[in-house]
Amino acid sequence: MPVPGELTFAVPRGAKKPPRHLADLSPAERKEAVAELGEKPFRAKQLSQHYFARYADDPAAWTDIPAASRGKLAEGLLPELMTVVRHASCDDGDTRKTLWRLFDGTLVESVLMRYPDRVTMCISSQAGCGMNCPFCATGQAGLDRNLSTAEIVHQIVAGMRSLRDGEVPGGAARLSNIVFMGMGEPLANYNRVVGAIRRLTDPEPDGLGLSQRGITVSTVGLVPAMNRFADEGFKCRLAVSLHAPDDELRDTLVPVNTRWKVREVLDAAWRYADLSGRRISIEYALIRDINDQAWRADRLGRLLKNHRVHVNLIPLNPTPGSRWTASRPQDERAFVAALEAHGVPVTVRDTRGQEIDGACGQLAASER
Repeated sequence: MPVPGELTFAVPRGAKKPPRHLADLSPAERKEAVAELGEKPFRAKQLSQHYFARYADDPAAWTDIPAASRGKLAEGLLPELMTVVRHASCDDGDTRKTLWRLFDGTLVESVLMRYPDRVTMCISSQAGCGMNCPFCATGQAGLDRNLSTAEIVHQIVAGMRSLRDGEVPGGAARLSNIVFMGMGEPLANYNRVVGAIRRLTDPEPDGLGLSQRGITVSTVGLVPAMNRFADEGFKCRLAVSLHAPDDELRDTLVPVNTRWKVREVLDAAWRYADLSGRRISIEYALIRDINDQAWRADRLGRLLKNHRVHVNLIPLNPTPGSRWTASRPQDERAFVAALEAHGVPVTVRDTRGQEIDGACGQLAASER
């Protein structure tokens, strides 16, 4: 249900709903769905075991289910939601971006990033984005539609399968971190994103059994949805895409700021930190001569000091045709120093994937 004051988006005329999938349903709903197909309710747990624990959505692998039942169950609860258009890899294979075509032809992206101590997957929650941030490829493309819970979850299931099967260099591995920082504004697709978090973190075989603490949800600052998210009781990390400490500039860089100002967004973030016990991540794309001035760094430091917070500075990955680019190295260093002078923890994000159109939305745009 929409929250009062929350942004809502119309479904494009004639748009088809994604087919019902096991991952859209709670464990109780799965039993009901299986019964509707004329099968015994315990088949729901068998299907969940195959999909969430074994990542097996091919009926031929369901040897504990009668052959005569497999096709019906697959068609009714494990339809094909998305197919790989192509993979693009860099960093000696440690970074792999996937372009997906959804059942209706819509394109979305996910990125798998392997580090020495962890494996992170960046996933999409919408096809396109309605936030209209001018420096973002996804924002400039506009919103096609929300993804279903299952379409979100399946990106991770496919990633976990590829890691297990050694498709990513470095040997078999397990996914440790998930970031909702791909295409879309997660909190503008609230119910499906929350449903996906529950499927990701419910214990096997009801879900994938991942830790909430390994999940980060990013938002540009939809304040009513942030407050609702705080009341869910999750232990996920919340990341706020701030990009400017002053309302005058942020109104331009993040247009939703005309509705909820910087201090309102930060107040909602501090409330989430208090209720979840988790540190807030402030995402800040450094854009040359736009938001990287020393006085803005000082102002940001004053806003954030003495709070449970960490700043993640992101050298801008320019999109084709953009008039903006990354900050000069000396300006980046000065920005870091100004934040540290206020006692605010800060890191500069590792810039991966530029040679494979790493910024969200670039691969889909090039395919179009």
